[in-house]
Amino acid sequence: MIRILCLVPCFVFAFGHQGAGATDRPNILLILADDLGYGDVASYNPESKVATPHLDRLAAEGMRFTDAHSPSTVCTPTRYSILTGRMAFRTGMRGVFDGAGGPCLIEEGRLTLGGLLQTRGYHSALVGKWHIGLTFLDRQGQPICENGLPAVRRIDFSRAIPDAPIHRGFDEFFGTACCPTTDWLYAFIEGDRIPVPPTGILDKTGLPQHDYSRDNRPGMHAPGFDLEEIDQVFLRRSLHFLEEHVGERAGQPFFLFHSMQAVHLPSFPSREFQGRSGAGPHGDFILEMDHVVGRLMEALRAHGLEENTLVIFTSDNGPEVPTVLAMRRDHDHDGARPWRGVKRDNWEGGHRVPFLIRWPNRVPAGTVSDQTLCLTDLMATIAALTGAALPEDAGEDSVNLLPVFLGEDEGEPVREYTLHQTISLALGIRWGRWKYLDHRGSGGNDYGRDGRWGMKAYALPETAPDAPGQLFDLEADPGETTNLYFEHPEVVERLRAKLYEFRESGRSVER
Repeated sequence: MIRILCLVPCFVFAFGHQGAGATDRPNILLILADDLGYGDVASYNPESKVATPHLDRLAAEGMRFTDAHSPSTVCTPTRYSILTGRMAFRTGMRGVFDGAGGPCLIEEGRLTLGGLLQTRGYHSALVGKWHIGLTFLDRQGQPICENGLPAVRRIDFSRAIPDAPIHRGFDEFFGTACCPTTDWLYAFIEGDRIPVPPTGILDKTGLPQHDYSRDNRPGMHAPGFDLEEIDQVFLRRSLHFLEEHVGERAGQPFFLFHSMQAVHLPSFPSREFQGRSGAGPHGDFILEMDHVVGRLMEALRAHGLEENTLVIFTSDNGPEVPTVLAMRRDHDHDGARPWRGVKRDNWEGGHRVPFLIRWPNRVPAGTVSDQTLCLTDLMATIAALTGAALPEDAGEDSVNLLPVFLGEDEGEPVREYTLHQTISLALGIRWGRWKYLDHRGSGGNDYGRDGRWGMKAYALPETAPDAPGQLFDLEADPGETTNLYFEHPEVVERLRAKLYEFRESGRSVER
């Protein structure tokens, strides 16, 4: 059953969702956190040990979704899917990019969220982490498109990147190719070039050393690229974008995609936040992430943009394994609470994410929705919001949730089926209370051995060891403890058939 709970008095303008898009064309601020778990946000987890006052305010002034999902359990495919409205397994790519990895996973000519909004007169900007692949060129002008340090060493930094975000629907881009403090290329990209190229290997001797810091590879490092201040650099660029927009493009709507490093490992909070949370370095990083959200909201208010800006906040997948394990041990904080699984897993903890929206006088304030949502849905929803028509070859897995955003859904389910994928392209499908995984185990992490992360301690007893897949009743068993594969063969057959149909047809949504 779908419910909308009004927590505080709210006032909603009476208009249809088509009219809203045609007349208002709101500014859109999309804030994407990295590896932030459902249990990392206080409004989702009353037992959280880290304060998130700005996200709590966002929830109180807007709508909080309790059944929102990242398209994948890892970053690269999720980011592809957010910007295209299409599940990334359809590209055939396994894994994620790092360093000089590419080419851009978003195919040339494919409509993106930024490109869609450009057609509606928006000025679009991306600040932060890209991580959808780029084509770097060597000294002979040949594409590199390989992960790892040797590939980064081959880059000719005098050459432009031919498939940068500014070639995929964004008027402006400032950020990094992959994870800013993890991967092999520690340098900023402006537009389609790296203005300050790396000059040597990262010197890690001056960086923090703790259980939350051991995830930055010894890659090529640019002068002035401070691994402890990355999110502050991104914040300053987004604040500058908003200020510049008011001064130079006041009559034009904007789309700003603020793509954070926080709270991906290593947990390197800004020096301003170190030691402030009471929950260690990763707690400090969550605190900084929340502060960034607050500063962006404050800037909207200061520039008079607040009333006509749709703010969307979410995360690209569930919380990282060593982070979750160490935070449970050290601070009794569970970033995956109350779900089973973590990043990479196809259980709920791997892809059920926080999702908050705010749009004054449009989105009912102080409401909670348990409508099922996938981040692919941003494409169709924003198309409807702005009066754009999606072509048949775009947004193949995107459902229009604008009626839900505006409180006009009357409690009826809007999304019937939802697809899930992992880093290995293991697939699952959700249908109301039922969730079917077309594989054994997590589809991601190895719970059969301790390894370097000690996952075996979190393995649950297998209730159907001979089953080739898994069926869970999330209404009766939200912790996914009992595999009902053999008890409900008719549900298994229905969901497996739908999964294969959606995989083979190239789409899960008809228009």
